[in-house]
Parts: sequence; structure tokens; C-alpha cells
Amino acid sequence: MKKIINSVESLLEESLTGFSKAHGDIVAFNRQPHFIYRIKESNSAKVALVSGGGSGHEPLHTGLVGQGMLDAACPGQIFTSPTPDQMMAAADKVNQGEGVLFIVKNYAGDVMNFEIAAEMLDCEHATVLIDDDVSLPKDHSTGRRGVAGTLIVEKIVGAAAEAGASLLECKALGDRVNAATASMGVALSSCTVPALGQPTFDIGDNEIEMGVGIHGERGREPMDLSSASEMVSHLTKAIDEELKPQAGQQVLLHINGFGATPLMELYLMYELASEFWQEKGVVISRSLVGNYTTSLDMAGASITLTLLDEELITLWDSPVHTANLRWGC
Repeated sequence: MKKIINSVESLLEESLTGFSKAHGDIVAFNRQPHFIYRIKESNSAKVALVSGGGSGHEPLHTGLVGQGMLDAACPGQIFTSPTPDQMMAAADKVNQGEGVLFIVKNYAGDVMNFEIAAEMLDCEHATVLIDDDVSLPKDHSTGRRGVAGTLIVEKIVGAAAEAGASLLECKALGDRVNAATASMGVALSSCTVPALGQPTFDIGDNEIEMGVGIHGERGREPMDLSSASEMVSHLTKAIDEELKPQAGQQVLLHINGFGATPLMELYLMYELASEFWQEKGVVISRSLVGNYTTSLDMAGASITLTLLDEELITLWDSPVHTANLRWGC
């Protein structure tokens, strides 16, 4: 293992300290317990959005704190859920009296700890559970995982909260966007967790893992290494079967890198995926390409599709100013 670290124990705090210094005009770092929070409040009181999860997926979630998105993010250790005390402290810090909305990826530790925190909060609160990974069946024992669609929900609901939507309205909107979103990924390599010191799974030089998660889990099936067209075809067909977008339907197409895949390859995937849906008459109204929901140093990428309407397009286009997503400001 080759990593630019001092020690496994100090890595997260040192990284968060550097992050908060680099983006000190947007966020601040609360050291005990760890969370990143927005320093510039909105012009009027709004619903506070709090998310989080294990580190290693940067810029999710810390890089998405700021105007038009999250008010706070709670980072756990690498691939490890944050603790309830982090979530409670973050919620107390950013609550402006209009309620707190937790946005939670569907992983057992995240769900359990956010539920514990929610039960102990004195303020009005609600939760949106993200489960956009269609590599798993709907009736999977623990449900589908929350992956790159998390960013889509955070951006759209963040815009609504900024515009003054109520807690119940933000909760309903988040659930609606989640239901209209589907993702699936493919890995060409595993990732190396510093505490483990070796790849989390073995993969041959001529193999890929189709339907991989973002925590170094294996995919739903190993496959032979193939062309970009074949890989993208496998992903787009699975997503299309789930959402069934009709001709004329407006969509957002998000190609997300897992951390070690060059942008050249991600834009190739975008070209192939856009061709697939455009041939069906689907209208790609908005797009996002880049490394947003990563898995440390994993080579691979995911495709996310979200069904849009005019309201969702307006909210997506609304100003956002975070460390890793910004426009209109």
C-alpha cells in the first residue's frame, strides 16, 4: 500500500482540517465531535439539511456543504458510519428553528445511528432514505444501497430548502427525487482502505465487477473485461428497465467516477450513455460528469439517471456554492 498519510489514526482529522482551511469562506470544522458546517446562513430561517456517512467517498458529503445544498455533514472514519453524537451536534449547530432534514444513504450503520440521533433530537425533524442502487433487487434483505443519487437529492432538496420550503415539503420532495433516480456502477479494480492495507477484494487483470457498491464490496457478478460500449450497455439497460423513461421524458444524466478513473473515460461513458437514451427519444436536459461519490482509489464509475419535470429542473438550476459543486452564484 502506498498512501500519502502520516498515520491511519490521524488521517481523517488532518484531512478535514485541511479541507476547512482550503474552503474557509464556505465551511468550518467542528473538531469534537467531527462535523463540517456551513458558515454563511441564508437570508431567512430555513430547514436545515444534514447528511453524512463514512469517509472515503469525497467530495460526498463534506464537499457539498454550502449555499443551496447541505448545512452540515458528519464524516465517520473511512467506510464507517458517523456516530449519533456527531449527528446530534451537527443538527443542533445548524438548526434555525424550521426543522432538520436528515439525508441518509441506505446502509445499516448509517440508518441505525441517524435513527438514534433523530430520536434524541428536541426539534422537529424528518429523514429521506436514499436507495438508488439498482444492482440489488427491490426485495433485498437490507434494501437497496444509497449511492451517487444521493448528490442529486441533496442538490434539489437543498435548493427547495433555500427557497423556503417547509420540512414536510422537503421530505416529500426528497422521497420523490429518490424514487425517480436509479444508479448502477462497475469497478475495474478494488480500493485499498488504509486501515486494512490491501485491496478489499481480488480482481483479475481481465475481470470487472458489475454492480459494485461504494465501500469496496464486490459487485453482483464478476464479468470478463470488455469494451466501454459493452460495459455502458449493461449499466444503461438495468437503469432503463427500472425507471422506464418514455420518449420525450426529460432526464438528468450523471456519470460518477469512483476515484481512479480519468475524466477522458468518464466523458466517453457519458457519450455512450447519452446515445442509448437519445435513441429512445429521451431528452437529456441536464448532466453532471466527474468524481463526486468516490470509493477511495477504486477504478470504475457509475451511471445515474433522474427523471425530471420543470420543477426539478428549476431546483437543479438554482444557485449552489459548495467546495465541489457551484453555479449561479
